[in-house]
Amino acid sequence: MFSQVTVLGAGQMGSGIAQVIAQKNISVQLVDLSEDALKIAQEKIENSLNKLYQKKIITLNPNEVLRNIQFSSEFSVIKNSELVIEAVPENKELKLKVFNQISSTVTSDTIIASNTSSISLTQLAEAVSYPERVAGLHFMNPVPLMKLVEIIRAKQTTDSVFKKLCEFTIFLDKEFVCSLDRPGFIVNRILMPMINEAVFVLEEGIASVEDIDKAMKLGCHFPMGPLALADLIGLDTCLSIMEVLQEGLGNKYTPCPLLKKYVKEGRLGKKTGKGFFDY
Repeated sequence: MFSQVTVLGAGQMGSGIAQVIAQKNISVQLVDLSEDALKIAQEKIENSLNKLYQKKIITLNPNEVLRNIQFSSEFSVIKNSELVIEAVPENKELKLKVFNQISSTVTSDTIIASNTSSISLTQLAEAVSYPERVAGLHFMNPVPLMKLVEIIRAKQTTDSVFKKLCEFTIFLDKEFVCSLDRPGFIVNRILMPMINEAVFVLEEGIASVEDIDKAMKLGCHFPMGPLALADLIGLDTCLSIMEVLQEGLGNKYTPCPLLKKYVKEGRLGKKTGKGFFDY
């Protein structure tokens, strides 16, 4: 198994991924250019670990887990990593730039994975010197609690790399599903159009935010309504994924104008305190 892993991006997903890796007593570096983001990530991980420990979901002392995480704003620390997981925002140009930087820093043996929820791994692999070592590891939010990981093979991914990532996922006590490299993969190909349709229902005045979510929770046995889920994911992320789906699959997947409006206004969901709901 991997002994040294790097996670790039200290946002909600990156910090969660770093946490679950550290919980398995693996040394992990959480790298972000923003010192503020790293500080927030450390606080979130500490709070999450304490809650899990108090509820007896994990047995390791939170301080022991935290000792497995190195928080760094220096990109160069990734050079000796056996696995690098990219978890920067869902923007293709940004991810391509990061992949290029990773490629010029790590060795030819390093596996490079992306937590992208919709962007083509085959295209991301083209930005590195050893594309056969690239694949997708799409964790679900919140990472410490959700069991699923989507593993996506780029066209270039070798069988050995794919097998290692499957074994790693199982080692993390997660379950995996395999997807071809298509826009949205499995989860978001199904989920995001549903969320987008919920926004259309709101925009057209068919029902209130509360009634839309109540209908889906009580009528379809969803644990969370689609609009509350959009707020949790981040409306900017939802919009980015819908745009990827539209570009790859056609206008059937056109983002709702209200979703675009909210993102433009900075109403991004829980992370900004206001989305479809107030927080």
